[in-house]
Amino acid sequence: MKSVIVLLGFTAILSCQQPQKQETKSEDTTTAITNRLPPPNPDKNCYFGDLHLHTTYSFDAFTLGTVTKPDQSYRYAIGEAQPYFGELIKRIEPLDFLAVTDHAEYLGAVRQTADSTSPIYNSALGRQLRGAKNISERLGIFNQVVSALFSVPPKTNPDLQNNDVIKSAWKDEIKAANDNYKPGRFTTFIGFEWTSAPNHQNIHRCVIFPGSTAPEKPYSVNESDKPEDLWTYMENWRKSSGSDVLAVPHNGNISNGLMFDSKDSYGNPLSREYAERRMMNEPLTEAAQGKGQSETHPVLSPNDEFANFELYEVLLNSTIKGKLDGSYIRQAWGNGMALQQKIGANPFKYGLEGGSDYHGGYSSSEENNYPGSHGAADATPQIRLQSQEGAGEPPIKVSAGCVTGVWAEKNTRESIFAGLKKKETFATSGPLIKVRFFGGWNLPTDMTSQADWVKQAYTNAVPMGSDLAAKTAESKSPSFAVWAMKDANSGNLDRIQIVKVWVKNGKEQEKVFDMVWSGERKKDSKTGKVSAVGNTVDIKTATYQNTIGSTELKTVWSDPEFDADVPACYYVRVIEIPTPRWSTYDAARNNLPLNTTVASTIQERAWTSPIWYMPTGKK
Repeated sequence: MKSVIVLLGFTAILSCQQPQKQETKSEDTTTAITNRLPPPNPDKNCYFGDLHLHTTYSFDAFTLGTVTKPDQSYRYAIGEAQPYFGELIKRIEPLDFLAVTDHAEYLGAVRQTADSTSPIYNSALGRQLRGAKNISERLGIFNQVVSALFSVPPKTNPDLQNNDVIKSAWKDEIKAANDNYKPGRFTTFIGFEWTSAPNHQNIHRCVIFPGSTAPEKPYSVNESDKPEDLWTYMENWRKSSGSDVLAVPHNGNISNGLMFDSKDSYGNPLSREYAERRMMNEPLTEAAQGKGQSETHPVLSPNDEFANFELYEVLLNSTIKGKLDGSYIRQAWGNGMALQQKIGANPFKYGLEGGSDYHGGYSSSEENNYPGSHGAADATPQIRLQSQEGAGEPPIKVSAGCVTGVWAEKNTRESIFAGLKKKETFATSGPLIKVRFFGGWNLPTDMTSQADWVKQAYTNAVPMGSDLAAKTAESKSPSFAVWAMKDANSGNLDRIQIVKVWVKNGKEQEKVFDMVWSGERKKDSKTGKVSAVGNTVDIKTATYQNTIGSTELKTVWSDPEFDADVPACYYVRVIEIPTPRWSTYDAARNNLPLNTTVASTIQERAWTSPIWYMPTGKK
């Protein structure tokens, strides 16, 4: 298929996307808001948000035509309509929290190529951008800048590496986060993305601060492209400020095996000190986002019928497919437990979160409400469905944004950040599915049917992201209590699965168990698998019926194959019934042909952080 150029002139598209004048906001003091906060819930509430989003302050977003500012990003997240390439867009369901994480590299500098009073205006890049006639030419410029940053070592553009500009833009980001923080109603986090991708192999991290202050400047690949040096930046901040910070790696799926490698950035085997330092600085990893999922791959998990989900396999800004080993978290959980037996610590003991990584300034995660993800590069249904141009994979391969679920006592920075650090988190592929997951010993089989079961679970078990208590002599097998509730605006639930990963004789192994499912289906006596739930999707009209599946599923499950001498971790995967993918909605609404390179239906899902078991004496 030939590349499809943007149907509207690039200048015309930009002229449609001028930000609306913002209304003056009344200033609520933090004290007044705090006095109105509901009391904390000891059984915790579920809050949904996104810790990975780009605005016009990111070099690539502006190059692709995005003019959205951070303040608009926060307003969109809480449910306000915002302008986007000639239309007003609005979330169906607001979020509870958001972090704008613009690239630290050249933060705020590229957008100054449009400001005639800026010294960057007459730079070579400025002249190139202003002379670009369409998005294809802008994508070419984008690739030039990115390729320089992704070289080894990174090549810095001196016109853009202006510390005064970067610091000023960073102050704007901090102010927008603080201005939009409404404790008890909506939480904002100060953040940025460190964008290291040596030879286009993605090892990016989003850095999240829990308070109202941050270092005077974000840390970029222009300082160092090694994660260990980013951790030093974070550790120095903790020491100097007394405040915490965490990083979230993402897109292991396109890291070419670097994300979960058995060696550090210098080629040395991983040590206990390295493992402990890594987990101190980055307790979570992104399970899924716009550029696909990093849970597992069909080649790595051939017995998992749900592994072939939203695959994005081409390295950043390239046509090269990366290697699978070291690129997916399920495999890494097993390898991490094997390393723990060898070096005494687990470098990959990650909890899970989800994000969008969108470069249009808006955290969209709804298949039936998808505006595109990368500015003018996919701003219309025609481009999204037909174009082969993109930053690696074409636009059709980009997923609807994902979200993070956090269990916390209240909607504040302190409480949500504590939930992130504890890994009491899960990711979803977009819908606001709620899921709880607890593990313990000898849990009552009817526990989830009792009115106070959550309180019992916090007393007698541990939540997702935790270690199981030590096995006692009378304990036979760990048991797990799980509950899931559908998103009111999405499909019913098909099933809940538990995925077990364990290490035997030094090798990672895995198995997927169906725990509980909708309808009257029975497990196959030979395979142990439950049959497909069915499919009500009408592809031509992009509609479906919630006549199959369940609104709620819950159970208590015990591992029938437990071996007390074998390290293992368990995580939950909740699967929806089939519903239309965003591309099917686009085709039906605009009378366009379906793009058959992707599935027309999708089974949305949630993935929890694991619960770990280590044999006594082997921690």
